[in-house]
Amino acid sequence: MQVLEQINQWVWGAPLLILLVGTGIWLTCRLGLLQVIRLPLALRLVFKAKNEGEGDVSSFGALATALAATVGTGNIVGVATAIQVGGPGALFWMWMAAFFGMATKYAEGLLAVKYRTMDDKGQVSGGPMYYIERGLGRKFKPLAVFFAISGVLVALFGIGTFPQVNAIVSSTQSSWGVPAIVTAGIMTVLTALVTLGGIKSISKVSTKVVPLMAILYIVAALVVLFTFADQIPHAVALVFESAFQPAAAGGGFLGATVMMAIRNGVARGVFSNESGLGSAPIAAAAAKTKWPAEQGLVSMTGTFFDTIIICTLTGLTLIVTGVWQGAERGAMMTQAAFDAAIPYGSIILTLCLMLFAFTTILGWNYYGERCITYLFGVKSILPYRIVFILLIAFGAFIKLEAIWLLADIVNGLMALPNLIALLGLSGVVVVETRRYMQHLKEEKHSERTASKVAIQPVLAEDE
Repeated sequence: MQVLEQINQWVWGAPLLILLVGTGIWLTCRLGLLQVIRLPLALRLVFKAKNEGEGDVSSFGALATALAATVGTGNIVGVATAIQVGGPGALFWMWMAAFFGMATKYAEGLLAVKYRTMDDKGQVSGGPMYYIERGLGRKFKPLAVFFAISGVLVALFGIGTFPQVNAIVSSTQSSWGVPAIVTAGIMTVLTALVTLGGIKSISKVSTKVVPLMAILYIVAALVVLFTFADQIPHAVALVFESAFQPAAAGGGFLGATVMMAIRNGVARGVFSNESGLGSAPIAAAAAKTKWPAEQGLVSMTGTFFDTIIICTLTGLTLIVTGVWQGAERGAMMTQAAFDAAIPYGSIILTLCLMLFAFTTILGWNYYGERCITYLFGVKSILPYRIVFILLIAFGAFIKLEAIWLLADIVNGLMALPNLIALLGLSGVVVVETRRYMQHLKEEKHSERTASKVAIQPVLAEDE
């Protein structure tokens, strides 16, 4: 634990935090606050994208797969851990990381489509390893290889397996008394049934489960907030106050410095929405679209849904109910918040957590598969899937602290080469964005012209 903690502090030191947020700020400036100005368009495209062009799944299917991997234990356990260690101010820094992270996620999705390719089985392959090599040039291939190796490690030993299974096991044990070995066995079988079918099978499940689980969780969290509505103004004030001054000790909370709030807020924010991590563009590359910027906009909404909406709801429920100062940890803390307002609230949360974690496992299985395909070709897919499925069974029996430290470390290693590529290819992102916006203007003009032509014969008949 001490060794892991030292490595984690080194990886997630000031340089990486500055690079993460700095990349988002740089892209925000170059794109002219695109995450604000173009958010309405992005939300419309989520359901109305034309799905023209090459690809394995629809734009919504690609987003659902990315959200399946993104909306997970980070939204429940990660937020609870961030606030427990960094205080309520950590939520503010999660917001900041997400705001600038939306520009980062946009650039990732755009580049993934622009530089995607086909593997030997005719499936789309894309993501940072491809836009590093094909965008920055062959001399940067070692950086692409480093990303792909890190991606496999995250899938196998980070977000993709251990934290998800551990969160499910701890929740089912406390809520229903289900033995860990039983839960791990069921999870292993379900994972095998879906993941062996590849991206189309994963996307099919994700498009059905992701909207359902998100709506269920949002409704439950809103019930908690309505119950404690009188505490919301104080909670929001506490978030802003604690973001810029040390959070005082109280109850089971030991106090936190501003740096602890920033570090935990940004790190847990990245763990939750994965902006800058380089994972979501692997799914975005599979979308049926001929405009890279279009899928970039769709991808951008993932960070909005994940952090601005879901993580905010989690954080506020923890603060308004006061459980953040209690003795509970991780998922138990969020369960206590739900129980304070909803009969059998812990059961509802356990169901949400199971769905969140299971879909994250599915999404990350695909991410790791694409990374290992880049490294060793399509012949490595089946061995990878078998190893991934076996590791699901072991995630139930590892200490929570070790899991989060290991996940944080490999996350940081994965983010570094991706962020370097985003900075190096920011000019390409700007050019592609202008091309797409010009296309939208011309398309709108054509529609207006066609409408006028259609009206003229009608007017002539009336005369």
